[in-house]
Amino acid sequence: MSEPRTVFVVPDLHGRADLLDAAIRYAETHWPNWHLLNLGDAIDRGPQSLRCVTRLLELRAQGRATLLMGNHERMALDGPQHFQRFVESGHPEEFRLAMQGLQWWMRAGGETVRRELGSLTLEQFPELLREYLTDLPRMVFVDGQGEIHTAPPSSPSVMVTHASPPKAHRDYPNPMSAVLWLRPADGPYQLPPGVTYSVHGHTPVRVAVQQEGQVYLDLGAYKTGRLALLPLHVDGPRGLVVLEGEGNPAASEGLPAFGRMLEARLMRV
Repeated sequence: MSEPRTVFVVPDLHGRADLLDAAIRYAETHWPNWHLLNLGDAIDRGPQSLRCVTRLLELRAQGRATLLMGNHERMALDGPQHFQRFVESGHPEEFRLAMQGLQWWMRAGGETVRRELGSLTLEQFPELLREYLTDLPRMVFVDGQGEIHTAPPSSPSVMVTHASPPKAHRDYPNPMSAVLWLRPADGPYQLPPGVTYSVHGHTPVRVAVQQEGQVYLDLGAYKTGRLALLPLHVDGPRGLVVLEGEGNPAASEGLPAFGRMLEARLMRV
């Protein structure tokens, strides 16, 4: 019988390709049969969004990674989607929505990607980004054997999304839109039968925490230089590793602290 693979979660990279490389090196050393599960928000704000995307796509092509959509990927996708509809229909409203979507992304962090490229237009949108943004799932479930499912399996599992479990909200009536945007304060959240807990990024936290059935891992890597790696176990969150690279760890002092702090091993890289 083959050894169950270790699925480990990597939260919001935001252009920190150096920390992604360090995460892969750690996995290769400590988890021989590993699979990386990225929570989205791999792009924007940090210095190397394009290198993050390139490496993640390589890993996915090798069967070594599953890539989820974050709210920053959703914003990046809005402009190109409407622009394609404009090209196909010629409808001016689609062009207006395309430009509005592009500006939405630029204001939220996409400007860093534009600077990396030197230029970024909807007419010549980079194929690398287009490939990355296509068909990113919003929610998966990981079972005790490290298998990844799009719906809760019959055995116990862990739910993984970018921001929160699905929940209808006044600002996001569609629960599958809400999984990209909601915060811990928007709970409480209900999990499906058989799901033991859920794992998320999106909300930067001072330290990785668990609040009720949710685990939050975004340590603000693009500023702090700290990236959480969590191998998934259906019986509860354990084995957390925090990689610390170049950055300003003191910036974490301004991030919120709530819930129960998860025990972690700090590794300087």
